[in-house]
Amino acid sequence: MFGFPLLPRQKNMPSSILRLCTILVVLLLASGCSQDEPAPPPATATKPTAPKIYTCSSCHPHSLDKAHEFACTVCHQGKENVLSQEEAHNGLISRPAHPEHMASTCAPCHAQQVTDASHSLHFTSANEINSVRRAFGAETDLARAEDIPVHAQITTPLQLVDDLLRRRCLRCHISYDGDPYAETLRGTGCAACHLEFRHSSLVSHAFIKKTPDSQCLHCHNSNFVGADYYGRYEHDLHWDYRTPYKKDGSEADRPYGVEYHQLATDVHKKAGLACIDCHQGGELMATSTTTCRSCHEFTAAKQNNGLQLAENNGTVILSLSHKKITVPQLHHPAHAQYRGKVACAVCHSQWSYTDEGTHLFRQDDEDYDPWEAISVQGSFEVEHEVYTNINLDGYPYPFMSDKLTGKTTIGLWHKGFELRRWEFPIICADDDGILQICRPILDLHLSWVDEESEVIMDNITPNKTPRHGLLPYTPHTTGKAGPFYRQRLKTNLHLLEQPLNMDKAPGLNPAMKDTKK
Repeated sequence: MFGFPLLPRQKNMPSSILRLCTILVVLLLASGCSQDEPAPPPATATKPTAPKIYTCSSCHPHSLDKAHEFACTVCHQGKENVLSQEEAHNGLISRPAHPEHMASTCAPCHAQQVTDASHSLHFTSANEINSVRRAFGAETDLARAEDIPVHAQITTPLQLVDDLLRRRCLRCHISYDGDPYAETLRGTGCAACHLEFRHSSLVSHAFIKKTPDSQCLHCHNSNFVGADYYGRYEHDLHWDYRTPYKKDGSEADRPYGVEYHQLATDVHKKAGLACIDCHQGGELMATSTTTCRSCHEFTAAKQNNGLQLAENNGTVILSLSHKKITVPQLHHPAHAQYRGKVACAVCHSQWSYTDEGTHLFRQDDEDYDPWEAISVQGSFEVEHEVYTNINLDGYPYPFMSDKLTGKTTIGLWHKGFELRRWEFPIICADDDGILQICRPILDLHLSWVDEESEVIMDNITPNKTPRHGLLPYTPHTTGKAGPFYRQRLKTNLHLLEQPLNMDKAPGLNPAMKDTKK
């Protein structure tokens, strides 16, 4: 009656049982199709999830100093309170203090400081680049490092020097954030000095007004003036000399890229003076200078704005520790006798940097094996390229970045020395006829091998340089003159009539011979 076929009648099955089974089956099927069955309970309604809103602090929980407590987007641009990280980073300026951006980010509040800084030697590197370029034939000086030409093809020694400067020498330029060693990574532009970095990372986003020495040493290391203030002299680069070795066989710590000898520190360091006590903001960001006489002749100190005066007796207040110290005054007769003839460092420097025969070699081919023993040479790029290419098969040709633009091109610049010593300072006369401590900064030798292992330039040396590449400099290794200062003067006073620009002949300066007996 429901349109369902009846169950087939089985043999010997009573008809009454068969009818009963058929009725039960029909009832079961009918109950499954009943229109009176209650509907299942409705699903519980879920509240829609609110979209995630991205703020800068969601990913970058930095604390700012009171003077800079404003929205991150004021300096970094980008967008705040958005639905995705990609949208938040739209238009982001990751390094707003970089020289390319500081005019629009820092200058609105620090206009004079930005103007002064952009013309300072810390930003232009004019002294360093022009002394090297002139030694190799440049006729005119450049105003700033960014003016160094980029050459599509290199055919002259000066063009090779330009490539060397941009890709190897300017690792401390204000546009580059440093090698990723523990104490060389830093900010760029204004942030290089005013944002604290330590152990390869940003310590705080709070800007520093009074820069600690650790910030200065991010650049002033590796036999560069400043490291000597702390008594540091870089080890020889070959792995046989890079001691001490650790008991567990691991490498020694290399916070600046290469291990260093610990020599005598500067007497001013022992007294507690920080770098900024003598090298104040005006000098670092403009053109003013602080001299020894600024503090050691009390009247001059008052006029020349040396250390902060505490009392009218030569007592000064240190910038960072706020400690008061009394500065010794110039009472010894030798100061009056040799004033205007001899620089203070000639008698008072305890030691100086005397790295002779600096060889710089551009490698374009894949022959890395000769460099394995001196792969550690203060450049992370060189170290990484040599190690990776020796230990990994099929690695590409050597590349190195332009420290001003970040662009990477073929050619890896290696560095080595003929002789590294510190025993006795070299003494020579400058162009004004004043005895100075000198170092062979321009004792340079350039070579270049192309991708086909062909020697393009071999041992190119400067054609315009005074005596063995010597240039005056001020070692930061000051100490008491001691009983032998007269011997230093007696041996070298004849040089007052032989300033550096009067003798272009190659060879060892007589001062070097006299002081190395």
